[in-house]
Amino acid sequence: MTDLLARIGHFGVFAGRVAWRVVTPPWNFGDFFRHAWIVSLRCLGPVIAVTFPFGMVIGLQGLAIFNMFGAQRLLPSLISVAVLRELSPVLASVLVAAQAGSSYAAELGSMRIKEELDATEIMAVDSLRWHVAPRVAALILACPILNTLGDVAGLAGGYTMSVLIKGEPGGVFMANLWGFTHAEDLLAGLIKTSIFGAIIGLIACYHGFYTTGGAAGVGRAVNDTVVRATLTFFAANYIITSAMFA
Repeated sequence: MTDLLARIGHFGVFAGRVAWRVVTPPWNFGDFFRHAWIVSLRCLGPVIAVTFPFGMVIGLQGLAIFNMFGAQRLLPSLISVAVLRELSPVLASVLVAAQAGSSYAAELGSMRIKEELDATEIMAVDSLRWHVAPRVAALILACPILNTLGDVAGLAGGYTMSVLIKGEPGGVFMANLWGFTHAEDLLAGLIKTSIFGAIIGLIACYHGFYTTGGAAGVGRAVNDTVVRATLTFFAANYIITSAMFA
């Protein structure tokens, strides 16, 4: 128990030091934009490939239920609420954790094992400011962008299933798409994914930055990053959703 509390405290101090460097100059804009571009580019395809069929599944299952009550016109609202509030933010963040989170842990872990981080610190270069802060800030930016594209893909999947496959009227679908959806739902997804991006970035960089044990240690850091980041932002998702919509 004591060891667990010590590790949580150590991570909290690390997160605070990184957060301070994210919001105060000097900023490493070159690495920030480079990492944000790479993450967005790498995760774009997987996010669309996952959210589109999930939107189709919601359309398929929802239509089967609403048909029982003659309430098919409510299906578009179900799809939009599910996709914007929960589906796209969570799925996009899972894929970012798997892609970018594991990559950051491996990169920083390799730099630690090869003593590159030690060398920069010996030269009085702030490793947290130049190697960690740009990565965390990049995920804070990239996750909402990917979430927005996932929103579009998920809604397109629901439209494809409901209108193009099941033959529901397209005009009725579009007219009822925003029946129970408001700007706050889109904003909630953006806020969620910004927080999730920060969580993923901090956990990934923490495990990479403090890697020990050679190549095996890098592997452990990658595994711990994906598992712990995913569990943490799932818990955070419940808290944020309860605070915003309960």
